[in-house]
Amino acid sequence: MESLILMKELIRLLLDEMPQYQDQMVQFSENAVLQRKLLRSLMNVRTPRPLQANFLHLQDELLLIEREEKGVVDAMHLPTTSDSQLVIWQGDITRLKVDAIVDADNSSLLGCFYPCHDCIDNAIHSAAGLQLRDECNHLMIAQGYDEPIGQAKLTKAYNLPSKYVIHTVGPRIRGQLTQAVCEDLASCYRSCLTLVQAHKLKSIAFCCIATGEYRFPNLKATKIAITETKRFLAAANGIERVIFNVFKQEDEEIYRSLLSI
Repeated sequence: MESLILMKELIRLLLDEMPQYQDQMVQFSENAVLQRKLLRSLMNVRTPRPLQANFLHLQDELLLIEREEKGVVDAMHLPTTSDSQLVIWQGDITRLKVDAIVDADNSSLLGCFYPCHDCIDNAIHSAAGLQLRDECNHLMIAQGYDEPIGQAKLTKAYNLPSKYVIHTVGPRIRGQLTQAVCEDLASCYRSCLTLVQAHKLKSIAFCCIATGEYRFPNLKATKIAITETKRFLAAANGIERVIFNVFKQEDEEIYRSLLSI
């Protein structure tokens, strides 16, 4: 089915669930770009609730088409640094074929509800599909409290090319950068790597945890990421690749400088 037809049917199904957004449709013309923005917006604001099989079938068809259009990048074929286990890659983390990608979450673990926000959390949930929010919701109901900073949880990846998504909540910087806050970020990396080892996965792609909306200084965050990863790999067996995924040129330059590339 043509992508635009898929989009329109998915929008119709979502508006049947959420008629309060019906009036806002007039802001979006019939062209594919704006219809896709409308669909993503509706998916972003949809609170967890039972997912209908017909919606999921159409959603998955569309997301898999878009995945192929973006192109899948096999992380195991990316060039390594001077350390054969470490990779620096600048690009869209939702394109990576890897055992697990890391999502920098908020404490609800439900993804970003702000329509079309440019955070990594929104990008991952939008590309994975609504099943990811549903699975996270079940995890959080079972847990019974917000996700603590520095821990990690593993879910399926659904329509992403990765096998799994690892969710971690980084520290939010509201004042001075303290040692305690640095330890919180270090704990994020250790917790994610511990999950990788526990599930016998061979590869993981880290985003730049907490450096965006949470305002952790980029240079210090990168030093922590490298230090904790190298320390873990020195004592671990089975992990073959750790990809440091960056989106901004600034972060790529910092990683390359610290890894002497």
